[in-house]
Amino acid sequence: LVLELNQVIIPTYGTLPDQQNLHTPEWVDFDDKPDSLFFKDGQRRIDFVLVYEDESKKMTHKRSDRKKQKRKRQVYESNLINNGLQLEATRSVLDGKLIFVKVHAPWEVLCTYAEVMHIKLPLQHNDLKTRDSAFNWFSRLFRVDENIIKPEQEFFTAPFQKEHLSNFYIQDKDTFFNPATRSRIVHFILSRVEYATKNNVKKFGINKLLDTGIYKAAFPLHDSSFRHPSADPHCPSERYLLYREWAHPRNIFKLQPLDFIRKYYGEKIGIYFAWLGFYTNMLTVAAVVGVGCFLYGCLTKDNCTWSQEVCDPNIGGNIIMCPQCDKVCTYWNLTITCESSKKLCMFDSYGTLVFAVFMGIWVTIFLEFWKRRQAELEYEWDTVEYLEQEEQVRPEYEARCTHVVMNEITQQEEYVPYTACGKCVRMTFCTSAIFFWILLIVASVVGIIVYRLSVFLVFSAKLSQHISGTEAIRKYLTPQTATSVTASLISFVVIMILNIIYEKVAILITDFELPRTQTDYENSLTTKMFLFQFANYYSSCFYIAFFKGKFVGHPGSPVYWLGKYRNEECDPGGCLLELTTQLAIIVGGKAIWNNIQEVLLPLVKNLIGRYSATARSEKVVPRWEHDYHLQPIGKLGLFYEYLEMVIQFGFVTLFVASFPLAPLLALINNMLEIRLDAWKLTTQFRRMVPQKAQDIGAWQPILQGIAILAVVTNAMIIAFTSDMIPRLVYYWSFSVPPYGSHSSYTMKGYINSTLSVFNISDFKNASKPSSPWFGNQTTCRQVYRDLRYPPGHQHQYEHNIYYWHVTAAKLAFIIVMEHVIYFVKFIISYVIPDVSEKTKSKVKREKYLTQKLLHENDLRGVKKNMGKIADKIIKGADSTFQPKDK
Repeated sequence: LVLELNQVIIPTYGTLPDQQNLHTPEWVDFDDKPDSLFFKDGQRRIDFVLVYEDESKKMTHKRSDRKKQKRKRQVYESNLINNGLQLEATRSVLDGKLIFVKVHAPWEVLCTYAEVMHIKLPLQHNDLKTRDSAFNWFSRLFRVDENIIKPEQEFFTAPFQKEHLSNFYIQDKDTFFNPATRSRIVHFILSRVEYATKNNVKKFGINKLLDTGIYKAAFPLHDSSFRHPSADPHCPSERYLLYREWAHPRNIFKLQPLDFIRKYYGEKIGIYFAWLGFYTNMLTVAAVVGVGCFLYGCLTKDNCTWSQEVCDPNIGGNIIMCPQCDKVCTYWNLTITCESSKKLCMFDSYGTLVFAVFMGIWVTIFLEFWKRRQAELEYEWDTVEYLEQEEQVRPEYEARCTHVVMNEITQQEEYVPYTACGKCVRMTFCTSAIFFWILLIVASVVGIIVYRLSVFLVFSAKLSQHISGTEAIRKYLTPQTATSVTASLISFVVIMILNIIYEKVAILITDFELPRTQTDYENSLTTKMFLFQFANYYSSCFYIAFFKGKFVGHPGSPVYWLGKYRNEECDPGGCLLELTTQLAIIVGGKAIWNNIQEVLLPLVKNLIGRYSATARSEKVVPRWEHDYHLQPIGKLGLFYEYLEMVIQFGFVTLFVASFPLAPLLALINNMLEIRLDAWKLTTQFRRMVPQKAQDIGAWQPILQGIAILAVVTNAMIIAFTSDMIPRLVYYWSFSVPPYGSHSSYTMKGYINSTLSVFNISDFKNASKPSSPWFGNQTTCRQVYRDLRYPPGHQHQYEHNIYYWHVTAAKLAFIIVMEHVIYFVKFIISYVIPDVSEKTKSKVKREKYLTQKLLHENDLRGVKKNMGKIADKIIKGADSTFQPKDK
């Protein structure tokens, strides 16, 4: 591609800095037309704007540095003009130091680069008949009024070729290339034009000029104010329509005008909002089922027998529990956990099991139907063959191409930035760096665990734990509750701090990797950032769900962490409620923090910049100056928006067995998120350079990986974190003979049967509580259900038969649940095709038309020029394919 540009498209690409006669932009004064998108002549459209500070008025650099910067900028602008672009410069109305250089691409330049970039453009109208969906009447209620935003016309398209210009659907040369396409072509040129040569190495690209401060900004223009339509009849008001019909809060229940979004912002932003809208719509079903399961738990909590036994003064009131830590902790009464047991009944019910199975199936349906929807968008938005034909090499990659290698496919020499050995070294370094930082995340989690273990001793000593106490606060503020809440808050703060650090680390590692294309760059960065975020956000949840309270020994022989801290124990009802608390704090805190960071910060910055600028002047300000004072979108664009939603998707699916309301909270958040993101893009940020995107990139396999992992985690949460399996085993096996004494299946006696007995005389001196024992009782009950034989038994404190029944049931449950859900997932994936028949027909029809209009016309030209020779060739070809007479 670089060779093609040098030889054909950019004959003056190597303009040297020492050349005397440099082309300069045409200088004009502002014509007091604030809504105009054209040069002063009113004919040439502004496709891009460059902003720089007049070097003669800069005071922050040395004079020699200012001269070098000015020379580089002049060479760059001269080379832009040499490449066919037209430039017009205007001084700022509000700040005399700023210069705005407006860029226009003429028709010939647009055609040339459209062919180089393989941009697909209209051939003819789509003539395939479409059948309306049965739900069309219902969806029409939520669509944007077609009289306000007219539906986009459907065309069959093909990669543009100048020699076949007459075959393309051109009604008006000024509108054939829409503003988004024009801006993308101009940005392509800006990214590849040279501005200096040093040591025989060419320096080029607007990105480097922006990084070095030679230019302060480079952006395409919004077409109007978002508050009112454009006063210029020749300027569209698409931004105003997008704000009114899409970004405004009153449209929260309306469907998004995706084709209009794509037309204005490009396919990359369009595919993000299409995915986010589809995900939000699918969450509606999950939220309804989740709320139903939660309501089932609320309605049945009063019939929760084991919770009633905990709260019963004759049962739970007579059960004395062993201390939960050494020395400072004392004995306590089971009724202290009455309130938490009632809350646990709402989440740890049979409805949760149904919901976990449902979500395992839901996530498969979501991904399969999204593939189908994505295939439709790929065709409609002309990105089916985008990655193979259109995407260009990153300028940063091109600049490092100094090594010559032989291409195995073309058998020609080509330049690459590093040798095979160098690539291996880079990959080894990057992989090592990733593992190192993930280990640092794990270290931070270990620090939180140490905090939990140490602070539990403090809360146990400070909070009243006497059995005779009747303080109301004891119902809600137990040592474990206080430890859990404070640890969750600290964990959230640590997560937010680490996010800032890991973001910079991931970018540095990816820059060092030097990916070839922008898609490769974003996919590589996506993988690294998700690995960091996965470990950062989910590690504490995995600890609570699968490790806390699982390796604690028993009161006479506890297990210690780091040889000093006694391992944490779960409540008698398990750690499920604590996992729910952790999820609620992290998900809720993350949503609040992200909204503050994404909405309030750019809003405050724009308000400060706007008022500081307009306070000095009441002059009419042009559109390009209005846009300059908006916030830049950043190099990574929507990367952080995707990351936020994928992390949320993980919380919704991975741990949904502990929190069935997660889909409802995600649904509410996403309905607001769509409008906030739309409002932010439309009102607070400069217009992004429109970019092509075939799909959601590396996020797709990440979502599929989360979906597979979610089945395992939810099965294990139900088996090991919740108390459902022990309750079921007791109900069906140990409540009736030969193990139980009840005549029929029941949950009565469950608490008394599952809390192991321990003789207080067996405490070791290191763990014996310092507070004196009172009463005539000589035993206490083990907090967690470790199911051991009582003292005096020949196998005292060893696991009993109930324990082995429960363990076998847990393993069987995991195997059965996983296999059933994976089988259903396989059937669903097989039944739902990735591409609909309607889309397949459109693709085939387009290929046929491309072949007919573009290639058969060539053959007609050959026939016209070659006369009879061509006739013979065509007749010979026709006879070859005619059926033979029998």
